[in-house]
Amino acid sequence: MATDGLIINFNMKVYSIVIFLFLVELTAFAQQTDLIQPDSVKKALEALAVEGSIEVDGKLSESAWQKVKPSPRFTQVDPYQGADPNFNTKIKVLYNQKYLYIGVICLDSLGKSAIRATDFKRDFNFQTHDLVTLCFDGFNDERNAMSIAVNPYGVQRDYLSFDALYYDIEWDGLWRTRTSRTDTGWIAEIAIPWKTLRYPKTIQATQDWGFQLYRNRRLTNEITAFSEFPRAFGAARMDYAGKLKNLQPPPPSLNIQIKPYILRAYNRYQGPNPDRPSENTDLKVGGELKWAISPKDVLDVTLNTDFAQADVDRQVNNTSRFSVFFPERRQFFLENASLFGINVGPSSGGSGEVLRIQPFFSRRIGLNSDGSPIPLDFGGRFVHRSATQNYGGMMIRQRARDASPATHYFVGRFSQNLGKQSRIGGLSTVKHNKTNTNISGTIDAFVRINKAHSINTLISYAGTNRGGKQGFAGIAQYEYSTNKWQAWWTQSVISQNYNPEVGFISRSNVISTTPGIIRFFRGEKLPFKKWLRAFEPSVSAQFYHQASTGQLVERQYRFWPIYLNFQGGGYLGYGLNAQFQLLTNPFKPLGITIPKGDYNYIQQSLLFSTDGSKKLSTNGNLHWGTYFNGKLSTLNLNLQFSPIPHISLGARFNRNHFQEVGQDQINRTVDLYGLEGRFAINPRLQLSAFFQHNSSSDLYNVNVRFSWEYQPLSFIYIVYNRQDFELDALNRQLENQVIGKISFLRQF
Repeated sequence: MATDGLIINFNMKVYSIVIFLFLVELTAFAQQTDLIQPDSVKKALEALAVEGSIEVDGKLSESAWQKVKPSPRFTQVDPYQGADPNFNTKIKVLYNQKYLYIGVICLDSLGKSAIRATDFKRDFNFQTHDLVTLCFDGFNDERNAMSIAVNPYGVQRDYLSFDALYYDIEWDGLWRTRTSRTDTGWIAEIAIPWKTLRYPKTIQATQDWGFQLYRNRRLTNEITAFSEFPRAFGAARMDYAGKLKNLQPPPPSLNIQIKPYILRAYNRYQGPNPDRPSENTDLKVGGELKWAISPKDVLDVTLNTDFAQADVDRQVNNTSRFSVFFPERRQFFLENASLFGINVGPSSGGSGEVLRIQPFFSRRIGLNSDGSPIPLDFGGRFVHRSATQNYGGMMIRQRARDASPATHYFVGRFSQNLGKQSRIGGLSTVKHNKTNTNISGTIDAFVRINKAHSINTLISYAGTNRGGKQGFAGIAQYEYSTNKWQAWWTQSVISQNYNPEVGFISRSNVISTTPGIIRFFRGEKLPFKKWLRAFEPSVSAQFYHQASTGQLVERQYRFWPIYLNFQGGGYLGYGLNAQFQLLTNPFKPLGITIPKGDYNYIQQSLLFSTDGSKKLSTNGNLHWGTYFNGKLSTLNLNLQFSPIPHISLGARFNRNHFQEVGQDQINRTVDLYGLEGRFAINPRLQLSAFFQHNSSSDLYNVNVRFSWEYQPLSFIYIVYNRQDFELDALNRQLENQVIGKISFLRQF
């Protein structure tokens, strides 16, 4: 009892310190910022019209390339904001009536020996590769960007950005690239069909677009840009972009893509369902159609939808009270996900709210609770995007299967842009079948007060006619971000009966408050600059009250007195997490029952990563300390070996070691490990494999996939899946599947 009193007093003092520090720093933030402002005169690059076609071979050998005016000198973004680059980059742009051609020359005194690339996966990890990224703002609204990236081996990455807040990372555009590597650096040659790009129909003879290009020379992590932007932001902040001038694109015309497929599958089943055959074969035909009705309007239609080639989910052993968020991996739902998938939740950098509220989550369609696919008969999606408004609608029919009836889904979205960087919008969802109808309605807003300050918020209602339950949720997150500081304060509430059946919430019946601050120390005052790039200490807090009673059920204070970012891209961090948990119901992490009651405990954390671009790298984290009424140590370890970019091997290991935890004082070790491999002849011909085993349930999962992109975005796949499920304590289910699939893309 004395120990508990000391911890409580300690927590109260810490709470006061956290709030005091946050308010002091917030006052300072409101008065000053270290952010550079966009150039009043935009840096410009001129494109040159040519007759005939250009061979895309990565050499820039045609005489037309030599006629292009020299491009402006780049500016360093990181590690020294505003400095001249140590390695120059040149851009050249040509065009004819079919294509926009870009040539990028990345000069390097070390030549080919300086190049870093770890694999040939499309949409590769941008943090582990040399790359150049090009961002186009064809409508000059300084809000939205179409971005393409390429590494020195011609591997492609592309995405759509909206307000530099939401990203369609899995968008795949139709474009070609080839590269060459020389003793003076590397060259990327890119051809983008005009039909892939979005730009207005106008009577003007020429157009000027917003344009940005940034390069990361990965060996030294030097990031340079065509037009300088603050390192606290991304290159997709198009208010900092330059201009691509003298373009004469053809008027937008008929723009239709059709992508039919044919699939043959062999399935084996072992499980308790007597009505399901032990073996069967399927022949499946379907496809997708994309019609760009205008530069602003796009219609997508899918029939007999199939996602055989999508990445499988990785298992997770969860010891927290938050539900695990598995990302969407299916291409049809990933496109335009940023329009429909509005949310306020955790950021990739560790800031913001841990709680996630997402009123529409596409994984609720076509997947059951364990991630197994449910067939989709057809679906359609219409999207309109412009400088003032964005809106769209989606309809999907999910086929009846086993005990699940046929279900219809509808999602509607509207968003109105306000000023240069703000917006307000609404979203509605409907899930309907013969047993139930669930409806949700959401109003959301994003306000960028100035370059550094922003507020992201939403309020949502959900109700169902089965039981008549209704509930609401709301969240507002303030964020301040500059090169030196990042701070946030989030308030959220999720009522007990809020249940958007086509959405995701990480917990219910909760009111949360989560402030936090990160300080970035860089530059001349930082010691050991040869190997240390930044020192980033932080402090944050999380308070969770039960919404129905107002009672405090969870409190966390997080301190990271040590967080070091190294010049090579690695990092090292040490933190403390002081927690209070009030369990109003028993909690069962990994099968261990923890009884009701209140608990105070402290855990320590160690985060680490070596340079991820090297042939051999590792990263992971270790958490240890008390846990409810016992102790818990958790280790996550990842190992990556890429002797050449054509071969990439990985291993993952997770261990949770419980000591005297729960009502039965359990001692248990639960291991989860996986092996991955990717073998590529070139970016278009690859074999990947994944294996995972969970010692707790003794489950094995395997995925092997061969893919050949025989022409742009047209594929041949051969896939093997082995999925092991634990249905309950007495029943297991094993599914084996071999799939052959051919898809073909044709653009008109």
